[in-house]
Amino acid sequence: MLFNSLDYFVFLLVCLIGFFLLPHRFRWMWLLPLSAYFYLSWNPAYGLVILFSSIVGFTSGIILEDAKSPRVRKTVMAVGVAINLCVLFVFKYFNFFNSTTRSVAEQLDLSWNIPHLELVLPIGISFYTFQKIAYTVDIYRREYPAERHFGYFLLYVLFFPQLVAGPIERASRLIEQLRAKQNFNWDNIYAGSQKILWGLFKKVVIADRVALYVNAIYNNPEQHNSTSCWLATYAFAIQIYCDFSGYTDIALGSAQLFGIKLMDNFKQPYFATTIRDFWRRWHISLSTWLRDYLYIPLGGSRFGKRRTQINLLITMLLGGLWHGASWNFVIWGGLQGIFLIGCHETIDARDRFWARVGVPNWLRDSVRCFITFHLVCLSWVFFRANTFQDSMTILSRMTHLELAAPFQQINVFVYGGIGILILALVESMQTARGSGRELLSRQRWPVRWACWYAMVFLITLLGVQGDAQFIYFQF
Repeated sequence: MLFNSLDYFVFLLVCLIGFFLLPHRFRWMWLLPLSAYFYLSWNPAYGLVILFSSIVGFTSGIILEDAKSPRVRKTVMAVGVAINLCVLFVFKYFNFFNSTTRSVAEQLDLSWNIPHLELVLPIGISFYTFQKIAYTVDIYRREYPAERHFGYFLLYVLFFPQLVAGPIERASRLIEQLRAKQNFNWDNIYAGSQKILWGLFKKVVIADRVALYVNAIYNNPEQHNSTSCWLATYAFAIQIYCDFSGYTDIALGSAQLFGIKLMDNFKQPYFATTIRDFWRRWHISLSTWLRDYLYIPLGGSRFGKRRTQINLLITMLLGGLWHGASWNFVIWGGLQGIFLIGCHETIDARDRFWARVGVPNWLRDSVRCFITFHLVCLSWVFFRANTFQDSMTILSRMTHLELAAPFQQINVFVYGGIGILILALVESMQTARGSGRELLSRQRWPVRWACWYAMVFLITLLGVQGDAQFIYFQF
């Protein structure tokens, strides 16, 4: 059941009506089976995987809280985390490591006869695995008490707005909101509907439209010239942002209808002035997870320059691997790690340079933003390309500058361009007083409703039909 389908909005309306008609004490009993139905509608077999890992997380949390011995607690935490990682490894990474090992064995004239596993990757497994690992570690650190009600714990895992592609919520935020009595509130309905509509616009008008051009180039890179590869790479940067942030807006808006606030995952990432700033703005729930549960436990920046560099590289390599079982994702993560190390090591010198040159702050930030955006686009090549060879082909094409570009899909540039202009206008309205949506909400009602009716019209007129799947559903 895709967020950009009619089925989802009928499902959401049913969930919402039942939720507010029922007394508070019964609401979890309403949301839990409906969230399970939402997930099982993809593939009923997925239910066994998520149920098993949820039982492990719930049980280990209670044992962790009750245990007194530090040694026992550490063992239980390690076992709980290991089981969840093993489940993730079997379904997502076994075949990747198996084929890699077989290739190495063949180079060494060794025999490797372990067959591939014919398994379907459970949708959202990376997201809910990280969410349960965070829950287990937080209890081990005594930062959050174990949830004793299995129904609420399972709802925390299965809550449908954020189940399949995040945000990766901490138990301290989400479980407490699921337990709290939520009263019907028209402000939540209005604000949530705004977010859903804006997310739908970004998805079907922009992301799905420019995807037509991106797919044409990236699926056959050897047949296209330099300009086409550059345009496709820029287009993919727009596509993945609008696709993922569009999903996030729909998720946040859906949750807000119930009075539940999920964390925002994006804060104008392409306005970042450094790679470090980019990761404070992009996929925030993952970047903070990697920081809190990987980078800091590895030692963070506490043990000198060399150790900090190693920790950054390990964190981003594993962050890349989290996205998918492919060497392209590993390379993408490695590039992000190298960029972060370079940013960390040169930021002071660059600040001194800009101060010595004495250029205006707006010009300095514009140059930094331009450089950061192109470093991100360079890494997106590996993220999007189907194979490593395709990545090399595209990068090779991009180094041979040519002016001619085949505009065989003119509607992509016209319709997608309209959406991008609206996106740029809304994003540029971000101020200290709030986002573009928040500024609009303070206008008189004729202005507000005119804008949202126009948005519905544009979605209907310019949106790509067909319920295209969100990019991050595959992770």
